[in-house]
Amino acid sequence: MRVPVWIKPAAWGAVCGAVGIMIVGFSWMGWNLGHTTKRLVAEGSESAVIAALTPFCVSNYMKQPEAAKQLALLREDTSSYTQRDVIEKAGFATMPGNKEPTSGLAAACEIALRTASAGAQPLAEAKAATK
Repeated sequence: MRVPVWIKPAAWGAVCGAVGIMIVGFSWMGWNLGHTTKRLVAEGSESAVIAALTPFCVSNYMKQPEAAKQLALLREDTSSYTQRDVIEKAGFATMPGNKEPTSGLAAACEIALRTASAGAQPLAEAKAATK
């Protein structure tokens, strides 16, 4: 049996075309594999939870005795690591039902508390920042 001459170039063209489409699809068209999609969804849901819980963390921080003094001390510290550590150790980043504090929540709470203007309430600015 004779195979037509055009079969070999057609097969190579199909293979090269498939590889080219995959390269364009994954690099420029935004195609994702399953594990990438799962990772992106997990990161998005975690950031949504942190955004939702940041006002509660700020509210709990502002309910402590001498909150204004503690806030001034927090703002004086220049290390974001020690600021987050203070928030985690005090339990403001630990939500009911959890045993360990959430570092992402502590970081978001620290940013909301640190960046709130001196006269404004950090809680109001935290709610505005999460919208």
